[in-house]
Amino acid sequence: MSCQKCHSIEHVENKNGNLLVSCSVSELCDKMLEYLTQHNRAYEQEDSQTLWVKVDGFLSMLEDMCETHFLSKVEREGINLLFLENSETFTPSKITRMKTLQRYKDLIGAKKLVNIIDNGALTTHFQPIVDIKFNTIYGYESLARGVDEDNSLIYPDKLFNWAREGDMLFYLDRACRENSLKTAAVKNIHSKVFINFIPTAIYDPAHCLKSTVQWAKQLDFDPKNIIFEVIESDYVEDLDHLKRILDFYKSQGFMVALDDVGSGYSSLNMIAKLLPNIVKIDRAIIDYIDTNPVNQSIFRAITQIAKENGIIVLAEGIEREEELAFCAKEGADLAQGYYFGKPSAEPKRKI
Repeated sequence: MSCQKCHSIEHVENKNGNLLVSCSVSELCDKMLEYLTQHNRAYEQEDSQTLWVKVDGFLSMLEDMCETHFLSKVEREGINLLFLENSETFTPSKITRMKTLQRYKDLIGAKKLVNIIDNGALTTHFQPIVDIKFNTIYGYESLARGVDEDNSLIYPDKLFNWAREGDMLFYLDRACRENSLKTAAVKNIHSKVFINFIPTAIYDPAHCLKSTVQWAKQLDFDPKNIIFEVIESDYVEDLDHLKRILDFYKSQGFMVALDDVGSGYSSLNMIAKLLPNIVKIDRAIIDYIDTNPVNQSIFRAITQIAKENGIIVLAEGIEREEELAFCAKEGADLAQGYYFGKPSAEPKRKI
C-alpha cells in the first residue's frame, strides 16, 4: 500500500512519562478518576477538570483506555491529552501538541491497519454460494480477514472501523478487492467470485477501480466470473454516484450484486434504479422465513421485481433446511449460509 497518507501517519510510541489530561466537563474527569483508581495508576488532580497521570507505557495505556469502553466516542472527543516524556518539562507552548483521546484512538487503529496491509497480513476466506436448482457450487463470496501478530484473525468489522476512524477506507477497500482476486487465483477458483466493495470509498470509478480491473486482467479472470458486491448500501446517499460505479464495472464485463436487500426502506427503489445482476436478500428476512408471514411477503415482493427485470435472486443466511425449502419454492436461484458452509481459508469444492 504505497501512498503518502499511509506512511505519514503519526507514530504513537510506548514511552514512559507524564500525561496531562484536560476534560471538557467535570463529569468526564470523574470518569477518568474512577478508571485510574480501578487500574491502580498514580495521578494528581490539579482541579475539577485537569489531571496529571504517571504513565508506564503511553501506547499501552491508550490502547487499554480505548478497549475498556468506559467512554463513548463523544466523551473521548471531550478529553484532551498531552504526553511528556520523563525528560521533558511542561511549558504552555506545548499545549499545541494536545490531541483528543478519540484522535489517538484513530491514529492507533490507522497505524495497525497500515502495518497489516504493508506486512502482507491481509488474507481472504471464501464462503460457498449454491445454485439451488442443480445443488452445485455457483461461486464464493470472498471475505477479508486480518492476521494479528499472534496469528489470531481480525474480522472485517474491526478492520473497517479502524479504516473509518483513521480516514483509510479507500486504501483498505482497495487492498481487500485486490487481495480477493490474488487469493482466488492462488486457490485455483474458476467459478464465480463475489468481491465486496464500499461505494462511499470510491470517488471516481475510472480512477479508483483502475488497479482492481488491472489485477483481474493480469490474473486472467473471465470478467463474467467476477461479481462486485455493494455492501453498506444504507450509507449511500447519492444513488447516481453508486449507479456510475456499477455501470463502470458492467462496462468492463463484470457482474454486480446488491447486498442486504430488504433491510432498508430504500431497497426496492435501489433495485429499480441500479438494476444489478444479482440481489442478495438480507439474512434478517431469511431467518425463520418458513414461519414468518411478514418476511415471506417481503421476500415475494423482492423476488417478483427481480424476476420481472431479469435479476438473479440469492437468499443469504440460510441455516436451516426449512429456510432453504421455502426460498427454493418461492423463486430463489442461489443460496448462501452456514447450512452449506462457513467462510474458510480453503474453498469448499462441493456440497
